[in-house]
Amino acid sequence: MARNHKFFVLYLLGLGCFIGLVAWAERAGLSRQWIGPLFLFVPVMMYAAIGVWGRTADSEEYYVAGRRIPPVYNGMATAADWMSAASFLSLSGALYLQGFAGTSQQAGGLAYLLGWSGGFVLVALLIAPQLRALNLYTLPDFFQLRYGGRWPRVIAAVAAVMCSFSYVVAQIYAVGLIASRLTGVQFEIGIMLGLGGVLVCSFLGGMRAITWTQVAQYVMLLLAFLIPVSWLAYQRLGNPVAAVAYTQDLGKIADLEKQLLSDPAERDVELVYLQKGMLYESRLRNIPAALEAERTRLHEKVQQLRISNADLSQVLAAGRELAALPQDVASARELWTAAMRENYARAQPLGGMPQHTLPYAPMLGTEQSAQEQESLSRRNFMALMFCLMLGTAGLPHLLTRFYTLPSPAAARSSVVWTLFFVVLLYTSAPALAALVKLEVMQSLVGSHFDALPAWIAQWTRMDNALLSIEDANGDGIVQWGEIHLGADLIMLATPELGGLPFVVSGLVAAGGLAAALSTADGLLLTISNALVRDLYLVERGKSVTPQQRVILSKFTLLMVALAAAAVASVRSSGILVLVSASFSIAAAAFVPAMLLGLYWRGATRRGAVCGMAAGLGITLYYMVVNMPITSLVPGAQASAHLWWGIQPTLAAVFGVPLGIFVTWAVSCCTRQSLPRAP
Repeated sequence: MARNHKFFVLYLLGLGCFIGLVAWAERAGLSRQWIGPLFLFVPVMMYAAIGVWGRTADSEEYYVAGRRIPPVYNGMATAADWMSAASFLSLSGALYLQGFAGTSQQAGGLAYLLGWSGGFVLVALLIAPQLRALNLYTLPDFFQLRYGGRWPRVIAAVAAVMCSFSYVVAQIYAVGLIASRLTGVQFEIGIMLGLGGVLVCSFLGGMRAITWTQVAQYVMLLLAFLIPVSWLAYQRLGNPVAAVAYTQDLGKIADLEKQLLSDPAERDVELVYLQKGMLYESRLRNIPAALEAERTRLHEKVQQLRISNADLSQVLAAGRELAALPQDVASARELWTAAMRENYARAQPLGGMPQHTLPYAPMLGTEQSAQEQESLSRRNFMALMFCLMLGTAGLPHLLTRFYTLPSPAAARSSVVWTLFFVVLLYTSAPALAALVKLEVMQSLVGSHFDALPAWIAQWTRMDNALLSIEDANGDGIVQWGEIHLGADLIMLATPELGGLPFVVSGLVAAGGLAAALSTADGLLLTISNALVRDLYLVERGKSVTPQQRVILSKFTLLMVALAAAAVASVRSSGILVLVSASFSIAAAAFVPAMLLGLYWRGATRRGAVCGMAAGLGITLYYMVVNMPITSLVPGAQASAHLWWGIQPTLAAVFGVPLGIFVTWAVSCCTRQSLPRAP
C-alpha cells in the first residue's frame, strides 16, 4: 500500500510540473502548434510507461490484476472507466442542448446524471459484493457457474461483445475527435494516433496495467474538467465553486431568452429554416423527380458560372454542391429526411432548444399537440433513467472491475469511493452547461460574421456536425438561431469560448482523451476475454496453458480495436446515441437473469436462457426496426413505428420486463433449479 501511495504522489507531482511548464512556455511565446501535440503525446507516453511497467503474462494478473487492488485506487480506476467520453465530452453538451427535462425527441440531460448515479447504488447494494465473493474472471463466468451448461455462458458472451463494441466505438470516435483537434491532422489519422495509446496499456498488461493507467487518467480528466469550469465561474461570478455559483446565472439566461424571443432578426432566421424544412418536405413527396430536377439545376448552374467566367471559388463551390447530391433514391430519402427534421427543429423559438420562458411548444412538421409532446418528453426521460440505471448494473467491463479487489467488503468500499469520485465531476456538469450558454448569448450572439474568433473556423472545417454558423437571414449579424453547437463540442470549446489560455484547451483535450482511453481499455479487454475465454476456448474445448490464453487474448484485442476504429471512422452516430444503445443491450441481456440468479433459488437454466434471449431479442429488434444503422448499411431505412413514443436506443424498457417475466415463467414451468452458487 505504501508503495502505491508513493508512486501516486510522484505521478501527481510530475503531472503538475508538466502543466506548469507548458503554461510558462505559452506565456513565453510557445506556439499553439506545439502545445496541442504536447498534450497529446506526453500524457499518452505516461500511460504507455505505466503499461510497460505493468506488463504481464500471468493469467491472474492479466485478467483480474491479482485481486489485490486497494479500494480507493479501484474507485479511481472505476470512475475513470465509467466517466467515458460520454460523461466528459457529451454530458454538459446534453444539458446545454436538451436542458434538464428535454423534449419529445430528447430525454434531457438530467436523466443521464440521475440514471448513471442511481445505477451505482444498484451495483453497490445488489451486485458488486455478491459477484466478488465468487472469485470469477468475467461476467459470463457467473452465468455458467450459476446455471451450468453451455447456452447461458454463450448468450452472455455474445451480449458482452455487442454492448461493449458499440460502447468502444463511441470512445474511439472521441479519441479521433480529440487527437485531430490537438494535432490538426485528419479525423481518421487522429483515430489511429489515439488507438496506439489504447493498445499499449491493454495489450501489454491487461487488467493490471489498465487499472493503474486508469488511476492516472482519472486525475487527468478530473483536473481537465474542474479547472476550466472553476475558472469560468470565478471569472464571471467571483466564486470558483461552479456547482454553487452557477445558479446566479439562471436568471440572466431567462432574461436573455426573453429578449431573443422578441427579436425580429431571430424571427427572420426561424422563417428561413421553416422554408428550408418545407422545401425538403416537398422533395420527399416525389424523390425521383426532385432528385432529377435538382441534378439538372446544379448542372445548369455550373455551366452558367463557367460561361460567365465567374470566380473560380464560386465554380468550385457549385461543383462540390453537385458532387454532394445523393446518387440514389434511398440515400436521398435518408439525407433529406434528416435535413427536413433539422430545419424544422431550428425553426422553433431559440433554435428548438428548451427554454425557461416558454410553455412546451409543438414541433413544426409534426401533428402532435403540446400536451402530447410534453407527455412524450416525460416518458422518454423516465425510460432513459431506467435504461441507464439497469445498464450500469449490467455492464460487463464495469462489473469486472470488482473482481480485482481483495474481498467482498472491499468491493462495497470501492463502490462508495467510485461514487465520490464520480460526483466530483457530475455536480459541475450542469454548471458548465449554464456558463457556456450564457457565454454564447453574451459573446457570440450579436457579433459580426467578419469578426468571429479563429477557433470557430477551425472547428467548422473539422466537422460541420460539431459546429456550424451561417448567416441565414443575410444581415451579417450572428443570431442565436444561426449557431449550431454539437453536444460533443461543448466541453472541448469551453476554454476558447471563455477566452482562457490555450494551455487550458490542451488540458481539456487531454482530459477527454484520458476519459476515452480509460474506458476503451476496459471495453477492449472485456471483448477479447469474451471472444477467447468465454467462446473460443470453452466451445472448442481447447487445452492451452494460461500463458497461451493470454497471448491469444492480446491478439484478439488488437483485431477488435482495429475493427472498432474502422467503424468509428464512419462517424455514424453521436457519442450519447451509441452509449445509450449499449446500456440498453446490457440491461436487457444481463440484469434479469443475473438478479434472479443471485436472489431466487428457483431460477433455472432454461428460464435464464429463454429470458436472456427474449430480452436481448426484443431490444435489438426495436432498435433495428426503428433506427437505421446509418452509414453502415447503405440505404437502410427506419420504419419509425415507435411503441408509446419510446426512442429506439431506450429499448431496454421493453427488454428488461420481458426478460424477467420469461425467466420467471419458464423457471416455474421447469422447476428443476440448480443450487445457487456459493
